[in-house]
Amino acid sequence: MKAGGITIVATYVFWIHHEPEEGRWNWAGNMNLREFLEVCKSEQMPVVLRIGPFCHGEVYQGGFPDWVVQRHVSNPTEYKVRSMAKGFIKEVEQLYYNIFGQVNGLLWKDGGPVVGVQIENECRGPWSYYMTLKDIAVKAGFDVPFMTRTGWPKLNGKEEFGKLLPLYGDYADGFWDRKLSDMPGEYAKAFIFKDNRMSGAIATETFSADELKEIVNSKSSNSKLVYPYLTCELGGGMMPSYHRRINISGNEAMPLAICKLGSGSNLPGYYMYHGGTNPYNPAHTMAETQKTAVTNYNDMPYMTYDFQCPLGEMGQPNDIAFHHTRFLHQFLADWGEELSQMDVDTISEHYARRGCFEFYNDYVRMHKESGRAYVRPVDMPFLGYTITADAQPFCKVGDTIYFIPIKGMKPNIAIRPSKSPLKGDLKREKHYLLKEGKSLPLREVGRVLLLPLEQALRAYKIDGELHFAQHEGGILYKDGDRIVEEYWHQTDDRVEVNKVREADAPREIVMGRQKVAAMPEDADFDHAAVYTIGIDSTLAAHADSAFLRIDYAADCARIYADGKLVQDNFWNGKPMLVRVSDLVGKKVELRILPLRKDAPIYLQKEQKVILEASESLLLTLTKVSAIMRTTIPVSM
Repeated sequence: MKAGGITIVATYVFWIHHEPEEGRWNWAGNMNLREFLEVCKSEQMPVVLRIGPFCHGEVYQGGFPDWVVQRHVSNPTEYKVRSMAKGFIKEVEQLYYNIFGQVNGLLWKDGGPVVGVQIENECRGPWSYYMTLKDIAVKAGFDVPFMTRTGWPKLNGKEEFGKLLPLYGDYADGFWDRKLSDMPGEYAKAFIFKDNRMSGAIATETFSADELKEIVNSKSSNSKLVYPYLTCELGGGMMPSYHRRINISGNEAMPLAICKLGSGSNLPGYYMYHGGTNPYNPAHTMAETQKTAVTNYNDMPYMTYDFQCPLGEMGQPNDIAFHHTRFLHQFLADWGEELSQMDVDTISEHYARRGCFEFYNDYVRMHKESGRAYVRPVDMPFLGYTITADAQPFCKVGDTIYFIPIKGMKPNIAIRPSKSPLKGDLKREKHYLLKEGKSLPLREVGRVLLLPLEQALRAYKIDGELHFAQHEGGILYKDGDRIVEEYWHQTDDRVEVNKVREADAPREIVMGRQKVAAMPEDADFDHAAVYTIGIDSTLAAHADSAFLRIDYAADCARIYADGKLVQDNFWNGKPMLVRVSDLVGKKVELRILPLRKDAPIYLQKEQKVILEASESLLLTLTKVSAIMRTTIPVSM
């Protein structure tokens, strides 16, 4: 994440993960919050804790343990969740105090990484509920520079200005949508510049210019205090739910961030940036399902929460999203301080101007895939000159500015001394066409250089110097005092696959509680096609860095190791990845359920073509191959 330019880590603290039974707390292994924060501290990565009590994150019951929900159902007067009910508030007190016990000494004021805390998540209020939770968090010990809330859905009633910092978001598509069509509703509007913070996709509240004016002029508020425009959920990735199989290309993430930055945001915060895996629970899925009493809007995979992020579930880079956002993050690392002081002075749907930077986007997922998104300088100061370029600033290294090409645009550049009174003064302004890989000197004070795109994809600024990965898709980062390169590649290790059982007739898909297709039951996989998988000894020897890639087309698939579910997947056209470390020394079974042509689920057009080309049902296992994550030292 740090190599990708991320500078703040946000993480949920799911109640159900840490107190599955009342009074029995679990902070061990992958639940070790303190160890995670100590790693963040060692990497100098600030952290925002999203402490709930409701987190959602497509987790079982939104993160509420069964015992909390059972009390909510049996005695709603005393234990209604997400309310001022006395019994529920008392339980939240125990939650917050136990979380603080894990982070004590690691707050920002103590030299630790915890810089902020999010109270609740996606809550309509009432505001008194928010304030009660904040008071509990403060009493528990959470003395942090800021506390936040999601600026959606729209609050019931008024908030107290300045008590919690609202953060915003927008999404390119949504698995939660009820419609089985391409990008219904207002998802396309995530790809335009706006003079407000509103998102119709997630019902964001917003402050209009008049409302902000009213707040500024209010006698009860500080006239200089207005909320900064920060985002915590830019959805450049997306999960497939059972009824809606979204396939994200990776082209969505940077245009979303470009549109928000050009509209005045000073923080592109993502949901998600790095995918993950739900912990195994033998009693039930740990993901959202239509069957539970609360938070039952969708059926999600039991285990996988890859989210098609810039960094996937296994840590694998999704090249387009990872590198394109990395280019933008490096720009912000070197020019963000200046940009944050610049107001939006021109804005339209496809164009915005902030100070000496122009932002442009006409890419719209599915609607205009050929579009482009970029930022370019106009009269940008640098070492006594001003620079206007038809290229995107990448980084500053010493006296050199590195640019990267903009698709479909000639890299023209105009340079003039800053003291020149007029832009376009032909005597002072010089015009050039940048040539890839060839530097353009600024007399004796500096130079500009256009990196070819294939070189930029391997370029990383580390400790003030530019370094280049050796391998395509290679990622460079610091490991202690040395720089290492991580790259992912297919291996020649043999994976033995044997089919031991044909699938029975496909199940009839029924509608769940929320009137969308219900995912298969555990028992349905007794009727699946079954394959055994053998792991090569060479692959097994590198199990911690090895993964299986399963290319298939069907309804959904599961991997079992000695009968225990270790991975699952709702087919959306992308391959399924599995950790070899979960499989070594065990009997491995791959079970695949066929997909009916009349299944009431959404598939994108590329997957619809595959389904329609099948006879009566779809079940194809194309290949099982091995992928390796290799890390090599680059320099000391």
